[in-house]
Amino acid sequence: MADEELGISWHDSSWIPLLNTGNILDYFGRSKFYDRTCNNEVIKMQRQSIEQLVNLTGIEYKLVHVQPPILYIIRKQYRQNSESVTPMAHYYVIGGIIYKAPDVCTLVNSRMMNTTFSLNEALNKAIKHARYHPSKGYWWHFTEQKGQEEDVEPPKEQASWFQRQRVDLLLGELARQYPMKVSQPAVTLKTETSQSVSLVKSEDIKDVKVSLKRELTDPSSTTQPSAKVSRIKTEAGS
Repeated sequence: MADEELGISWHDSSWIPLLNTGNILDYFGRSKFYDRTCNNEVIKMQRQSIEQLVNLTGIEYKLVHVQPPILYIIRKQYRQNSESVTPMAHYYVIGGIIYKAPDVCTLVNSRMMNTTFSLNEALNKAIKHARYHPSKGYWWHFTEQKGQEEDVEPPKEQASWFQRQRVDLLLGELARQYPMKVSQPAVTLKTETSQSVSLVKSEDIKDVKVSLKRELTDPSSTTQPSAKVSRIKTEAGS
């Protein structure tokens, strides 16, 4: 049970904004770390002051360090008499969350196990590169398996259907908010110029036809029609 308590925590969100030195033990009494048979519970049921704990024997909880409003340390101890107590465990409250502090033995064992594991891994990797020859002795050789031990890039995880759909929706929304501006080619001047030239040519042709018709139908004219026609064609061409 003691080892299981090191991996758990407890908190009550409704109490966190109101925590202070006066109610921190009451807050701790609501947690799963609290022993309901302790002397603190007896004092509470008898409506006595917390100072009366020194007159009882057994398990009790005491606030031993305060750094308001963030840190409170509570000690679980066994009282033999009014002057002798034996610490059993420590609990710390950080930001309203209660944790059990590991004892020195558990802490040293954990650090030693981590150190031993790391050393074992390092030796297993290093022993593969050790070489020995009677005339040379021991040496390290790292170049032989360099190509085999290169890190292989892990395969890239493909996007899910939800991710692809979400990206398409975002791109579509951005395209609607910021449409692309397309520049129109400047061809207006060229079209108007070509139309004006065609209009001028058609008007010249009409004038030439009317003039030719009048010359041919005028009886008083002494000039030969062929000569008139050639002259009109020459003027129209110029």
